[in-house]
Amino acid sequence: MSQLMKSVLVVDDEPGIRMALKANFEQAGWQVETAGGTVEATEKFRRSRFPLVVTDVRMPDGDGLHLMRTVKATDASTAVILVTAFATVSQAVQAVQSGACDYLTKPFSFEQLQLVVSRVMDRRTTDSLTVGNGAEIVGSSPALAKALDRARIAAQADADVLIEAESGTGKELLARFIHESGERRDKPFVAVNCAAVPETLLESELFGHVKGAFTGATLAKVGKFELANGGTLLLDEVGEMALDLQPKLLRVLQEREVERLGDTRTIPVNVRIVATTNVSLQTMVEHGRFRADLFYRLNVIPLTLPPLRERGDDIALLAQHFAQKFAKQSGRSAPDLDREFLAGMEHHPWPGNARELANFMRRVVAISNGDRIGPEYLGPEFLTPSALKAGASPISLQAGTSMKELERQLLETTLQLTGGNRTRAAEMLGVSLRTIRNKIREFGLPPRRYA
Repeated sequence: MSQLMKSVLVVDDEPGIRMALKANFEQAGWQVETAGGTVEATEKFRRSRFPLVVTDVRMPDGDGLHLMRTVKATDASTAVILVTAFATVSQAVQAVQSGACDYLTKPFSFEQLQLVVSRVMDRRTTDSLTVGNGAEIVGSSPALAKALDRARIAAQADADVLIEAESGTGKELLARFIHESGERRDKPFVAVNCAAVPETLLESELFGHVKGAFTGATLAKVGKFELANGGTLLLDEVGEMALDLQPKLLRVLQEREVERLGDTRTIPVNVRIVATTNVSLQTMVEHGRFRADLFYRLNVIPLTLPPLRERGDDIALLAQHFAQKFAKQSGRSAPDLDREFLAGMEHHPWPGNARELANFMRRVVAISNGDRIGPEYLGPEFLTPSALKAGASPISLQAGTSMKELERQLLETTLQLTGGNRTRAAEMLGVSLRTIRNKIREFGLPPRRYA
């Protein structure tokens, strides 16, 4: 880290602590500014930005959470470490929602402080994080960094977590990351996909059953809760769980004990729940498709992951990562990705997020026959200069052109770029598929050409 980057603002109302922290940071090679409260700290931060702020939570003229929000609003890339003598789950939730990168509980040693500082600053310059199963969360965009910072805080709180994010964003990876960043890392991580298990079998899958509990139960079975005892249980796509099973899950979460199907005795379990969903559970509650009490019980610490369209800086990184990964699996050297190829990928909205990008790169690497991957490997749905030259007619913006004619040209050009894919054209233009069909008829565009 450069000397410019190694500057820190230390905020504490106790002069002794403030000076001790200053001396410790200076000994480690940092340039240090100090402030005795939130007002002074805010003024100093506005005059001179700092990549790191270490602040006490409770001070006479305000609190560190408010200061953190001010700092993040001014510069979202600044790392903030909270120092508190009152570390609770509720405060950790506040810290997560406000954007803290980490927190320390008083009293702490300087070794602990420098360890946390090193961890916080290192991850601001890394491009990927590897979780225990060898998979990676790849990216350096501010949106992803913020999500991972919140996940780290959530991991330390050891409370149940609800991750709401679009399909393909990496919710299970984030769940594993939370598990491995917390105190349960040496205990089991068990996942169950609530959407993949048939409704009639999910109860047995979660809670287990005894021999003879139902037709076909020839052997006793241990459920996922018992298998995850001491560790983390991932309830993937929990919104797909049937309504009649939800109160049984709620009881287990409240009592922390399970009862196998067909049994009368209860078994205590110590499990942390991480639930994921690609739909809004709050909306499902409003429509009567998910129990409100279960939603509130799962939603102790809410997290999300940004869709790929909000992580433009990460698309090239992901493309290169997957190109290297799939080339290595094929026993080949990693191909070079042409600048125009990457530009086309960056303009694509990736509705399937990182999963869609990974599958695309797997296909491209498989069919490529050289050391370079250029724009010729992009399909017609990718908006690139080559695609425009190859097939799409430019839109006429001459004075006097009617709005209707411009609309016709825009539709025709978009359909050419998508290879006639009406659904894709509707997504690009932000309208419904029905509107696309109606406009094709209205403008007399050849229906067969755009089938």
